[in-house]
Amino acid sequence: MGTAMQFEPEKLICAVLYTDAQTAEAAITRLTAAYGNTDLESEPYCFSEISPYYDEEMGGMVYRRLLSFAVCRDPAELAAIKTFTNQIEQETVTDTGRQINLDPGLISPGRLSLATTKNAGHRIPLSDGIYAELTLFYARGAWNPFPWTYMDFKLPQVHAFLTQARKIYMQQRKSWLSCR
Repeated sequence: MGTAMQFEPEKLICAVLYTDAQTAEAAITRLTAAYGNTDLESEPYCFSEISPYYDEEMGGMVYRRLLSFAVCRDPAELAAIKTFTNQIEQETVTDTGRQINLDPGLISPGRLSLATTKNAGHRIPLSDGIYAELTLFYARGAWNPFPWTYMDFKLPQVHAFLTQARKIYMQQRKSWLSCR
């Protein structure tokens, strides 16, 4: 019989979709107030060039930035984090639509999981209507997609960001594992 253990902390990231940079900065300020400082931030890239999926809903050209937070989190917090990001999103909805989309996730040594409210066969229920999606797996020194992986999470620049965030995480992990 296996013994249940405490989950190992994982690296919190957040993918921020936006049309207005000021709205994105305000959301990032809320995120850092709740989860601490970032230790890595990507340059923005044009999400609309990859997919027009959010253009109409968000009212224009959509950009994405990726954030990595310095404080690692218990993976059991992911549903609560997604609920908080949904609250931030809801507060920015205007008569022209949603102004921001926040997708929190966790990096572990071997995977990137993203939180979502949408059910599908490859998503695991967490709590309160939130699911976890295994988005990428890390093997043989690289991030690898699944058939359902979002198109922009297959981009080399996204993999480069995630590799850098994973590198920071692995150093953090090494330090706390050496203290055991």
